[in-house]
Amino acid sequence: MVKGEKLDEVSVAQQLAYYRSQQKLYHGESFGAIIGYKENGAIIHYHPEKGKCKTIHPEGILLVDSGGQYSDGTTDITRTFALSNPTPEQKKSYTLIMKGMIGLSMARFPDGTAGAQLDTFARQYLWAEGMNYGHGTGHGVGFFLNVHEPPQGFAPVHSERGRTLHLPGMLTSNEPGYYKEGEFGMRIENLILGVQSDIKGFMEFETVTLYPLEHTLIDKSRLTKEEIKWINDYHKKVYSGISPLLSGDVKLWFKEKCKKM
Repeated sequence: MVKGEKLDEVSVAQQLAYYRSQQKLYHGESFGAIIGYKENGAIIHYHPEKGKCKTIHPEGILLVDSGGQYSDGTTDITRTFALSNPTPEQKKSYTLIMKGMIGLSMARFPDGTAGAQLDTFARQYLWAEGMNYGHGTGHGVGFFLNVHEPPQGFAPVHSERGRTLHLPGMLTSNEPGYYKEGEFGMRIENLILGVQSDIKGFMEFETVTLYPLEHTLIDKSRLTKEEIKWINDYHKKVYSGISPLLSGDVKLWFKEKCKKM
């Protein structure tokens, strides 16, 4: 039971699809939602099945990766939620993932830079703690097309995603993660758009996904002043973009989610 309502992983996926179906220009889900509760979240490409999935309780970690197809674009977002007070290990893991996501989001790089070079921005803080994740950091996303749209991405050099150069106009996912087998899985995913920098011969990224991060999982002591500023600026952008669509208690809840650190 979560806040008095009995939910399992499949029902969460169904509810997400229902809410999206109420939006204009919606055509369907861009992929089968990955809803991983507790140890199921550590299975990277887990898909819940009715009768075999977990019931969700107000405790532990929940990973939600989903997206929709719209006439004006394709979405893909992942967020990790703490359903109870997180452990120090969980806060450390989430914070290191988030630092990597921010590092890649803030990257400025010369024209002609490939995905493998940029992939390291997202892994560096996990690597420093002897941690890693067994998937690429990101994939291309089509425009009302494939949610996994080649050729670009962020991945090791031996792959197409790793070899492909990033160009202005490319939309790519930024999704580092960490998975502790048998216990929990975490991932944070935003979509980022390649844009020309104001410095000639350089590029950077614009984050286009608007949804807050999980404050209760953030260990502020591990963050730099620059990272804290990025989070506050991001949450300000999220609230400005989404709050006009909300009202009442939902708007108040969302304001709390976007609070300043």
